[in-house]
Amino acid sequence: MTKIISTHSYRGGTGKSNVTANLAAVLALRGHRVGIVDTDIQSPGIHTLFKVDLNTVNNTLNNYLWGHCSVTDTAVDVTENVVDGDGNPTVPDGGKVFLVPSSIKTGEIARILKEKYDVEDLNRGFVALCRDLELDYLLIDTHPGVNEETLLSIAISDALLLILRPDIQDYQGTAVTLELARKLEVPQLFLVVNKALETFDFNELAQRIFSNYRTPVAAVLPLSTDLIQIGSTGLISTQQPDHGFTRAIETIVDSIE
Repeated sequence: MTKIISTHSYRGGTGKSNVTANLAAVLALRGHRVGIVDTDIQSPGIHTLFKVDLNTVNNTLNNYLWGHCSVTDTAVDVTENVVDGDGNPTVPDGGKVFLVPSSIKTGEIARILKEKYDVEDLNRGFVALCRDLELDYLLIDTHPGVNEETLLSIAISDALLLILRPDIQDYQGTAVTLELARKLEVPQLFLVVNKALETFDFNELAQRIFSNYRTPVAAVLPLSTDLIQIGSTGLISTQQPDHGFTRAIETIVDSIE
């Protein structure tokens, strides 16, 4: 049975998509079949981490939600784009990564925001992807904040990863989201602290956040110049497997696997 994992943050700019993409890569490196759905329809971007040129993609999540195609028609096999620092594919036989991107065309974003869509179609799409692609894991990259789509994604999840920065605004928003997730009875809740300065005491930070929220902290991820240099053009987990960020991602995978 597919395990559905949503990655969410109350505010934008937490590095949520970067975490999601690297989680998918590490899961695939362990031989799993992984799907990713970019439900951040207003500001999609995870496709860049897998070097997907959306100008060459026939169908996106938008097309499915408008009833123009099946959801599996939108899934792009990006397995060969999960590469090491020399550009060599890294995923072993049996592992797969599929991405369902959202459109970056201004007119299509404006249309779907104006016309809306049946949110239940998202749920049906998730079920179909899990079945048709025989997924071990489905990762849902959500839109920041709280809206109907976010609530649906959280409600159907087996695990929720809440991404936050060590920032007072993120702390307050995370408390709101945790309360909602508990009311929706999500089986597993984890916090992931991202963009922590390397001068911080990560153990002390994790303990302090756990004490505040009484929710397990799956990892504290460093704010790294290496990530800034990559600039969302690739996956640090495969390009730099010994990096502190990569080791932290592997710790998260250990928690959800």
